[in-house]
Amino acid sequence: MSVTSGKVLVSGSSGLVGSALLPRLAANGWQITRLIRRFPAGAGQISWDPSQSTPPESVSGSDAVIHLAGETIAERWTEPKKQAIRDSRVLGTKNISEALAQAAKPPALLVAASAIGYYGDRGDEVLNEESAAGQGFLAEVCREWEAATQAAAKAGIRTVLVRFGIVLSTSGGALAKMLPPFRLGLGGRVGSGGQWWSWVALDDVVGAIEHVMKTKALAGPVNVVSPSPVTNREFTGSLASALSRPAIFPMPAFAARLALGQMANDLLLASQRVEPAKLRGSGYRFRRPDLGTALASILSK
Repeated sequence: MSVTSGKVLVSGSSGLVGSALLPRLAANGWQITRLIRRFPAGAGQISWDPSQSTPPESVSGSDAVIHLAGETIAERWTEPKKQAIRDSRVLGTKNISEALAQAAKPPALLVAASAIGYYGDRGDEVLNEESAAGQGFLAEVCREWEAATQAAAKAGIRTVLVRFGIVLSTSGGALAKMLPPFRLGLGGRVGSGGQWWSWVALDDVVGAIEHVMKTKALAGPVNVVSPSPVTNREFTGSLASALSRPAIFPMPAFAARLALGQMANDLLLASQRVEPAKLRGSGYRFRRPDLGTALASILSK
């Protein structure tokens, strides 16, 4: 079913994607209710604990649900941190999915966040939504994260798993963390620089979610990445150029691993050459398909 307006329930609304998405939904006439992890401060909010069973009556009556909540991965991965990353995604998604399946008035659509970490480290292989899952911590988490939506899908709710690439924004995420050293002229490639980085402008993340909501033929995994992936060497060179700075201070792989541990392997050194096959096949037109113009636009704001 195509969903173009009505009531929408959103988790993770204060995160990078949620903060950009909600104003667009509101401008398009959606009535928004936020699932929040604290006591509600007013109308349009429902208290929600992702680690606990979600009462079906608390999520009943929405036309669409957009589930974005999850523990940040941009910190060193201690064992407790890895458990928090897994639990916040898998348990939270399982609990909300089961509640939606049991709701008296279930939604027509569940859009659930995932990530291209699903594919693991795949070198130069071109990956699309039909590609097999990879190996590694993030790949394992993504497999379990996506599987946790099965209750909703089995209940007949159109379920879309949006696999986000590296989301570019100065408000958060990888780009925001890279900007300080690059602005000082201290940036450079990571490791060999030959690993593929599949990126997407935040504008296109929002646009892709809106497109998914309106396009009833889309279900299952959908890669939310630009059609123009680049190597890390190309990415860091483009960023330095956009800032009119050199990119002459590489971070060797061993230094990245020493500083960041396992996170360096899965986030910085892994190679994922991902194409947005379903988005393009369903007619989505990217706002920022080219890295150079995307960076120029993002950095000018």
